[in-house]
Amino acid sequence: MIARMWHGRVPLAKADAYAAYVEATGLAGYRATPGNRGAWLLRRDEGDEAHFTTLSFWDSVAAIVAFAGADYELARYYPEDDDYLLEREPRVRHFVAVGGGL
Repeated sequence: MIARMWHGRVPLAKADAYAAYVEATGLAGYRATPGNRGAWLLRRDEGDEAHFTTLSFWDSVAAIVAFAGADYELARYYPEDDDYLLEREPRVRHFVAVGGGL
């Protein structure tokens, strides 16, 4: 199984709206892709910013490619992201899941 992680920052005043937006767009897209094992949004408030991390688990690189495209290490964005994000993180990180589970 492969874990996929992305990090972004938004102004604290937009954090709740951003969380709802990501749930309805990005995470819904992850979960709808065959081979996705689940997707979560993590939030940490720090000063006047909220840090968000998406964490998803996948059966294979092929499943990730089905969602993200051939250059799957590039972060996938939607046009509305510019309404929230302070900057666009260009890449996601991938890890092989070696232990744990529910």
